[in-house]
Amino acid sequence: MMNDRPLILITNDDGVEAKGIKELTECLRDLGDIVVFAPDGPRSGMASAITSLVPIRYTLVKKEKGLTVYSCTGTPVDCVKLAINEVLERKPDLLASGINHGGNHAICIQYSGTMGAAAEGCVFGIPSMGVSLLDHRADADFTESCRLGRMLARRIIKEGLPHGTYLNLNVPNVPNVKGMKVCRQADGRWTNEFKRSENAAGEPVFWLAGAFENAKPIHADNDTLALDSGYASLVPCKIDVTDYDFLAVLKNQLKVES
Repeated sequence: MMNDRPLILITNDDGVEAKGIKELTECLRDLGDIVVFAPDGPRSGMASAITSLVPIRYTLVKKEKGLTVYSCTGTPVDCVKLAINEVLERKPDLLASGINHGGNHAICIQYSGTMGAAAEGCVFGIPSMGVSLLDHRADADFTESCRLGRMLARRIIKEGLPHGTYLNLNVPNVPNVKGMKVCRQADGRWTNEFKRSENAAGEPVFWLAGAFENAKPIHADNDTLALDSGYASLVPCKIDVTDYDFLAVLKNQLKVES
């Protein structure tokens, strides 16, 4: 007998024991059968990194009706690949990555293991989303993130997503989010990115730090401005990174030069 309940694959980059992934799992429990397949510890900043030089393995953590949890020694993208290739018996109806402890808006999407996992789900043709809360604390309040993440998950399961598109949801650290705004990714970069100190031997060491600066012109519909105003930001992202506007220009330039 076929199981007609949606299958939801959940992962993250904070580790299988993080509060964010546990709360996301609980708030999606009634939407389908859930398989959690997540790293065995923090893997923040891994982006789309994969493990290629050493073997990886996974361990069953919990199995009960409608919920199976696995821990994996690899990266977030490793988790997605291994789950789909070796563990799951059918293609998931949704991949949800998060809830991340910390924001993944603007340029941070390029570095994020949370969003790397969502992108990988999209590569496999799975409707995928990443959810992040702008609060790094281990005991952060994920109430609003769960509410909005659940709302988005229900919509994706029902309506799907365009081929090659995945969603990046960021939630501000406020008690009551004003709403959700569909945004563009803010243009900008991190500045003063390292704090210098010394180790016990007097050698220089560097801690990742810095502040984000929007590039000008600042577009009114960018995700950083929405979050600063108390709104959650929802950015549709694409796997295809081709610059189609410049593609035509480049073709014409090379045609002339040749």
